Amino acid sequence: MTKESTTLYYREGSSDKVYQATIEEAKGGFVVNFAFGRRGNTLSTGTKTAMPVPLTKAKSVFDKLVQSKLAKGYTPGEAGTPYTHTSNADRDTGVRPQLCNPIENDEATAELLTDNEYWMEEKLDGKRVLVRKDAQGIVGINRQGLLVALPEPVAKAAAAYDERFILDGECIGDTLHVFDLLALGGESLLTRPLRVRRNKLEQLLLIDDPHLVIVESFRTTIAKSQQYVTLRKGQMEGVVFKHPDAPYAPGRPASGGTWLKFKFTTTGSFIVCRVNADRRSVGLEVRDGRRGIEIGNVTIPVNAAVPKPGAIVEIRYLYAFKGGSLYQPVYLGQRDDLTPNDCTVRQLKFKAGDSDEAS
Repeated sequence: MTKESTTLYYREGSSDKVYQATIEEAKGGFVVNFAFGRRGNTLSTGTKTAMPVPLTKAKSVFDKLVQSKLAKGYTPGEAGTPYTHTSNADRDTGVRPQLCNPIENDEATAELLTDNEYWMEEKLDGKRVLVRKDAQGIVGINRQGLLVALPEPVAKAAAAYDERFILDGECIGDTLHVFDLLALGGESLLTRPLRVRRNKLEQLLLIDDPHLVIVESFRTTIAKSQQYVTLRKGQMEGVVFKHPDAPYAPGRPASGGTWLKFKFTTTGSFIVCRVNADRRSVGLEVRDGRRGIEIGNVTIPVNAAVPKPGAIVEIRYLYAFKGGSLYQPVYLGQRDDLTPNDCTVRQLKFKAGDSDEAS
């Protein structure tokens, strides 16, 4: 017999998911079960209680489970509007950034370097931030669409302009490196081609300010190839290729897309699955569809706080081994702008000759 149940929904971009949680009577007590998957498809099932527990314990497990899903953007409403009825509801701006899909190999990158249908930019190693300036003021927005604090120099640089706008960029220290313009003067530019948005951006940001700068765009085969070599020799993070005729499409497509990234350095985002007994290292996990895969451990530097299970961390490594471990992992820090769904097995770079999938 079901004692309590809830169904939660999440819809954003191509994602349309459902999550069900129930408290059910079992021999000697109660269990907390769950089911999840794409709406309309057969759901995967599981349990949060290995054996029956008292109702008070089951209720505590159930409530914690539901709150964790609400915090990740699920909602009781079937429309799937993220963050409804959660502590993040007041922070949700309704603005979502467009995200890149990775390029898997050098051959595909070489094709894009010679393809005049794609422009190229440097992929900067910062934090994705959008800046919205309107009648209510100037605010920062993270990649989850939530309000975040802006560095004061960036806010002051944006305040120097009379126009209302939404900028998209990468924040490094006290500088926002801007690469797109989503709205100007109260008009949405999402359906306009990149070349139009870029032209308006260059006409807008004419004030010389070191805290608000435009990311350079390389548009010819020669310019792209020369800059690519320069960036790679300089051990920069990588490059992004964008189609100049494409509109701005919030979210990440299931595959392909008009924004593609290729990273020179190997970094990835991982879920902390445990704190190890030595207390200065943690276990790491990635997602492969609906299952989690352990991918080894990383030592936490003595000058950094040990992240808790469930935290998302950024790791630099040489390559991944088939079977699930990282070679020479280095802890870079925690990420507060990602969700577990961003920590997928697809991001891993494997040792040459190994499979491109973890077993």
